[in-house]
Parts: sequence; C-alpha cells; structure tokens
Amino acid sequence: MVRFNAQSTMKAVVAHRYGPAGDFRDAIDLPFPHVPGNDFAGTVSDVGEGVTRYAVGDEIFGFATPRVLRHMGSSSLSTGALAEYAVFEAETPFLARRPDALDVEQAAALPTVGLTARALMASAEVKPEMRVLVVGATGGVGTAVLPLLAQAGAHVVATARDADADLVRSLGAAEAVGYDDYPEGVDLALNLVLPGDRLERLVAAVRPGGTLLSITFPPPAPHDQVDVRLVLDMEARYGGMAEVAADALAGQLRARIAARYEFADAVRALADFAGRHKTGKLVVRVRSRT
Repeated sequence: MVRFNAQSTMKAVVAHRYGPAGDFRDAIDLPFPHVPGNDFAGTVSDVGEGVTRYAVGDEIFGFATPRVLRHMGSSSLSTGALAEYAVFEAETPFLARRPDALDVEQAAALPTVGLTARALMASAEVKPEMRVLVVGATGGVGTAVLPLLAQAGAHVVATARDADADLVRSLGAAEAVGYDDYPEGVDLALNLVLPGDRLERLVAAVRPGGTLLSITFPPPAPHDQVDVRLVLDMEARYGGMAEVAADALAGQLRARIAARYEFADAVRALADFAGRHKTGKLVVRVRSRT
C-alpha cells in the first residue's frame, strides 16, 4: 500500500462529511481515539517509498475515509482528515493536485459534494422539463446539485424552510416547498438527507415508472413501480478528483460554505454538523505547528 503524508498549511482547511451523533453505532464498531474527517485540502510534507505521483510541497485536495471505516467499501483511505497531519493513500482517483485557480476553501469543501453531484447527474439522466423533487436541497450536496439540474432544463422542486426559500430559488429551484409538502407525480426524486429505510412518502411522490435516487444509508428497498436506487460511487466510475477540479474551474461545480471554524473550535464544528441546521458545508481551518 502506497501512502503519503499531507501537512496542513496556514491556509489549509478540512471539510467533514459525517457527524458524531452515533447514528451508526450498531453498524460500525468505532474504537477511540478516532480522528474524523473525509474531505481536505493541504500540502504534501512527505511521501512514502515508491510514490511518484506526488512530491513534497505539492498542493493537494481530495476525499478519503478513515481506515477504521474501510469496510464501507472505500477505495481511498486515510488516518482521518480533521488533523494537522494526516496520512493518505497516494494511488487513488479521489486525490489530486489542487489547481492554483481553485481556492483552498473550495477545494476542501468540494470533494464529497462534487463526487456525489456528478454521480447523481450521471445516474439521473435528466431531460428538459422533467419535474425533479430534491429533498435536502439546502445541504452541501443539495446546494451544488440544484444549479446542475436547472442547467439541464429540469423543473426543480426543492424542500426548504421558509427562511431558505429564496436561497434554493437563487440556485435554480423553480419551487420551494415545506419538508412535509411533497408534490405528487414527480419524474425524479433525489433523497439527500432522509434515512434510506424511511422513504415511503417520498416514493409515493414519484409517478409510476419514475426514479428515486438516494445517497443515504441504509440502501433503500426496491419498489415495483418506481426505480429506487442508492447512488454511491466509491470506485470513481463517474470521475474522481481531477474531474471535480475541472468542473469547478469551468464554473460547473461550487460548494456553498455555511460556516468556518478555527482548528481550536473543531469540536464545536462537529457538534454543529450533527445538530445545527446549515445551508452548505462547514469548513475547519487547520494551522500547522511549523
């Protein structure tokens, strides 16, 4: 296994994708101490034997799952990104050099958002005038995928609080509805937040022959009239970090950053991630000791 060390610089940041609420305690035996964090941007401080893809001083960014969660099927592992120093596997499409034109905070916030948005759009095969319901539209993935759906010509219905209605409309939604106010007969539904085993009402909102794509666990149950699928691209079938960077530079992908924290406030960031309503990603600025 080939690895390299990524050192956080004064401007490097880490964005995380999962919280500390214990939602998956029964499924995952998580020993402590544990370093959380999947998404990151930073500077290479060392490389392992045989690594030729990166060199010390390279600015990189990407997605990697802490090794203790390797059984989830990730092909990109790390020691946990929410740290001053972390170790990542080098030979994975989920890591790439950060282009100079890609802001470091965007680079840290984009990996999970960009990979998921790309996979959803490739799986959905959106056609003009399709009615698409997005549940979880104000989260990191939702705020990134709304513009893509609108650009594809879809009529987008987004769930949102009243206070966030203008935001989702500005991102491309034609309509904003309450969390318990699903329209009927949509062609496509994207579930970005509900547990995968609690989708009965959302399935009922999709017309017979339509599609429901979910990105949450557990995998949703099949349905006899709706094409229900889990979208989880752990093998970079729809592109890796280089493709995410290219889309970002072309203006096709952007992560909305809801809040920024210093590394000393990382615990607060995790608590907010788990329990606070947010419109986008949370970013932690990591300052190295060197």
